[in-house]
Amino acid sequence: MNVDMKLLKEYTIPFVGLKLGKHHFDYQIDKKFFEHFEYDEFNDVNVKAELLFEKKTTFLELHFKIKGDVNVNCDVSNEPYNQKVKGTFDLVVKFGEEYNDEHLDVLIIPHGEYEINVSQYIYELIVLSVPAKRVHPGVEDGTLESEMLKKLEELSPKAEENKTQSEEIDPRWNTLKKLLTDK
Repeated sequence: MNVDMKLLKEYTIPFVGLKLGKHHFDYQIDKKFFEHFEYDEFNDVNVKAELLFEKKTTFLELHFKIKGDVNVNCDVSNEPYNQKVKGTFDLVVKFGEEYNDEHLDVLIIPHGEYEINVSQYIYELIVLSVPAKRVHPGVEDGTLESEMLKKLEELSPKAEENKTQSEEIDPRWNTLKKLLTDK
């Protein structure tokens, strides 16, 4: 993934200049943010990301919180809808010999680093907050009218069952059924 960090510099926090203690950062995330990550699953994005950045003497604590919605296409009907997303993520940043992000919630950055870019964490938190199966609320409560749903309904096994039951049964089958029950 080739993310242009220059375009995401507003997500770079120069922590070396921050006093010890808590600092708040608020970000309004839109579709453009995801274009930097070449991620195009969302039609539209309106998410507020809050970061509580706590600078301690030997490490940093980052508490991310997101809330908002992303416009996605329903997996069943392919109709676009707004999917609510919310989530939290805590990250501890420590200093070490070399950069290491192998652990999910611990990042080690080299001594002497003076800034950290948080865009990747916000990106992942939003993407992971979207349910694996995206279902339009109108599909769940039966209010969505769509060509795709009508087609699915026609092709569903239930519709086939109803069709066969309503068609008249060929009288020859009745004779055969009789043979089976007359044993």
